[in-house]
Amino acid sequence: MRDPRTDPELMVLIRRFVAPGRRYMRLGGSSLQLRGPERELFMRELAQAAAEITPAELGILLEGGWRERRTACWLIAVAGRTEFRGRIGELLVAGGGPYGGAFCHALATFGTSADADLVCRYLDRHLPQPDLVWDQTHALSTLLHLDAVLGTDRAAPYLAPGGLWQRWTETTPNSVRDPYEYRRIVAQLCAFTTECTDLHTSASTGL
Repeated sequence: MRDPRTDPELMVLIRRFVAPGRRYMRLGGSSLQLRGPERELFMRELAQAAAEITPAELGILLEGGWRERRTACWLIAVAGRTEFRGRIGELLVAGGGPYGGAFCHALATFGTSADADLVCRYLDRHLPQPDLVWDQTHALSTLLHLDAVLGTDRAAPYLAPGGLWQRWTETTPNSVRDPYEYRRIVAQLCAFTTECTDLHTSASTGL
């Protein structure tokens, strides 16, 4: 993992894309609280950043800490850079920190069976480990969202009585128990991102 305290290249990118307006703090659920001109300005700035950042720079942010990774995932989602799917999936499945929600968001935005495959890999690996309380709720809610988009039912085995989800929730202090409720937030975040994507297209084409 790259450290901005010793990595001038990463620090430059943080100043350009992560830190302005504490952007990294407003990505995720906080973005849904924005209203009126503040919301429009935030979306336009996010779309512009997604248009300006290069693939190489996104790769560098993905090597940083949680702030950098969260921001990179959102910029990837807004720009529809599906070439990062494999890297995002790799980082999600590896686990190890508070990054999974942003990884899941990017995969939910891409919205394909390949993205569902990666979420399933995460759940298969981490739900059997009750000592790892990271992003299981995010992941299962994302899978429910992808099921709704794709017309599939891949979340069903996890949610079946006695299945991995029930066993995991019974042995962890996880505070979010209802993935169906959180799925609504996943859908709202995807809709927000789609609006940003429309602005990104305009920014990229100069319209």
